[in-house]
Amino acid sequence: MPMAAPGLVIGLLGGSFDPPHIGHVHITREALKRFGLDRVWWLVSPGNPLKAHGPAPLADRMKAARQIMKHPRVEVTDIEAQLGTRYTAQTLAALRSRYPGVRFVWLMGADNLAGFHRWQDWQEIMQTVPMGVIARPGDRISARRSIAAQRYDFARLPGSMSQLLGRSDVPAWCYINVPLSGASSTALRAQGAWK
Repeated sequence: MPMAAPGLVIGLLGGSFDPPHIGHVHITREALKRFGLDRVWWLVSPGNPLKAHGPAPLADRMKAARQIMKHPRVEVTDIEAQLGTRYTAQTLAALRSRYPGVRFVWLMGADNLAGFHRWQDWQEIMQTVPMGVIARPGDRISARRSIAAQRYDFARLPGSMSQLLGRSDVPAWCYINVPLSGASSTALRAQGAWK
């Protein structure tokens, strides 16, 4: 488990990272700059409950993630496998219990916000940690019109205030536009990644 002192603001970027790619690196670096984060932890998940196919072996994905994400303030972890959690709300509850005084921020691409209402206990997640949402190619309008965005419109910070997100009371979320990367794990798998 990573070390974290009380008072730190740590962004959590969860996903299957199947495979990890330069787009993940790009949004991580942007999140560090734009959301006032001290650190980012990649949470390489054992599996994604919303995806039909199983990912490549966790050890392979961890190795590839560590090879591509090299930054002194970013740590690649398999926390969910260690904690035995399957859903984000469970993971957040376990992390908040294990790291009292640490302020966590959930990071996601706009594509995830568009379907966030399908996540187990999604409203609990919104009420637990601030969320940083990063623009993705083709998902800007669907994310902004999503059920979660509409229901929590009152809790949205403007992009100009993104540095305050990690210290904001919940619910709070912020959508930022960044230079876009077209990299996609789905496209990489279609091109034969992991073979």
